[in-house]
Amino acid sequence: MAGSTSGTTSSNSSLNPSAPKILLAKPSAGPVPGKFGRGGGEDETAPHRARLPPVGSLNLLSDSWEFHIDRFLPFLTENTDFKVVGIIGPPGAGKSTIMNELYGFDGVSPGMLPPFAIQSEETRAMARHCTVGIEPRISAERLILLDTQSVFSPSVLSEIMRPDGSSTVSVLSGESLSAELAHEIMNIQLGVLLASICHILLVVSEGVHDNSMWHMMLTVDLLKHGIPDPSCITPLHSQSSTLGLHKEGKDKVHEVEEYIGTPVFVHTKLQDQDLSPPNIVQTKKALLQYFGSSSFMRRKCANKPTDQPAMTQINAKDTELLDLLMIPYKNKDDSPEAQCESYVSSLWKLRDQVLSMNCPSFTRNVSERDWLKSSAKIWELVKSSPIIAEYSRTLLSSGMFRR
Repeated sequence: MAGSTSGTTSSNSSLNPSAPKILLAKPSAGPVPGKFGRGGGEDETAPHRARLPPVGSLNLLSDSWEFHIDRFLPFLTENTDFKVVGIIGPPGAGKSTIMNELYGFDGVSPGMLPPFAIQSEETRAMARHCTVGIEPRISAERLILLDTQSVFSPSVLSEIMRPDGSSTVSVLSGESLSAELAHEIMNIQLGVLLASICHILLVVSEGVHDNSMWHMMLTVDLLKHGIPDPSCITPLHSQSSTLGLHKEGKDKVHEVEEYIGTPVFVHTKLQDQDLSPPNIVQTKKALLQYFGSSSFMRRKCANKPTDQPAMTQINAKDTELLDLLMIPYKNKDDSPEAQCESYVSSLWKLRDQVLSMNCPSFTRNVSERDWLKSSAKIWELVKSSPIIAEYSRTLLSSGMFRR
C-alpha cells in the first residue's frame, strides 16, 4: 500500500524502516507500584510533575495524563492515505485482543509477542490494568491503532488516589478534584479525544446487558462540541488546495465542530442465547433508540459489501445507521471446535469490517506526522475545554462526588 515503506528514511538511521516489525514488541510490565506516591515514593504536597513514558513504551498519553509524541513520531511518514482506529471500553472486555486482530497479529507463530499486551492471569489476579493511557501501533496497511487504558477501572482509580481522597493527576487546568471525580472526567476526556482524532472508534462492552458505555458515549457526544479535528490545527499553507475554507476563521470552526469519529459498537463475551436472531434484533433496536438524537446518527460511513451473518451489521436500511458487532464468548474448556471457530471467525470478520469501512475523512488532507502533532494540540484543547470543566462542576454540585 502506498506510504507503507516510504518516508521512514528521514527518521533516525538506527531505526528499522519496517515500522510494524519494530512495533510488534510491547513492554508487558504494568503500572509501577508506588508511582503516584501512595507508597511514600513521591511528595504528595508537591505539584504533580509530568513524567515521560517508561523506557521502551510508545505511550502517547502517559499515566500523568500528558501527551507525548517523540517516541511514536519516527514511525510515521508524510503519507496521507491512512486510517486511525481507536478503542475504548471497560476492563477485561477484550480491547487489546481486538486491536491485535486488527493489526494482523498471528498468535500461532512461536516466540512472537503481540503488539498489544493482553491481560495475563497474574495481572487479573492482582486487579491491575495492563494498558496505560494510549498505546499506539501502526500496521503495514498504514492503520494507526490506538489501544487505551480501561474506563470504569478500579485499578486506575486506586492509583490516582491519595490517602486524603484527592487526585494525583491534574485532569483539568488549574482545578483540584477528588480522585473519583477526576477518574470520571478522565474517562470523558479520553472519549472526547478519540472521537476527535480517530476515523473509527470501537466502543466495546462486555455482555449484552451492560449499557454503561452507551451512556458514556452520549456524554462524549454532548461535551465534544468545539473540539476540532486534526486537519484543522495543521498549518494552512500545506492545505491551500481546499476551496472556500480560507474566507472566515469562524466558518471553519463551525464546520470543524461537526466532525466526530464513526463509532462501531462491539459487544463481546456473548452467550449462545444472546446471539439468537430475536435477541440480535432487539439489541439493534435498543442501540438505534438510544442514539437516535445523537451526532453519531449523522455519520455516513459506507461499507464495502461483506457477508457477515455471525457479526450482524446493521447497515441494511441505509448508511446512517450505527454499526453493531457481536462476538461470542470464547470458552477455553469447550471441546467442540465449532465454538472456537465461531469466536475466531468473528474476530476475522471484525477486521474485515473495519478495514473495508469508508468513513468520513477529516476536513482536509493531513499526513500521518501532522496528524500526530495536531492530536497533541487537540489534547490540550480537551483538557482546557470550558464545556468539560462546567460538566465537572455540575457533577460536583450534584453531591455525587466528594469535594
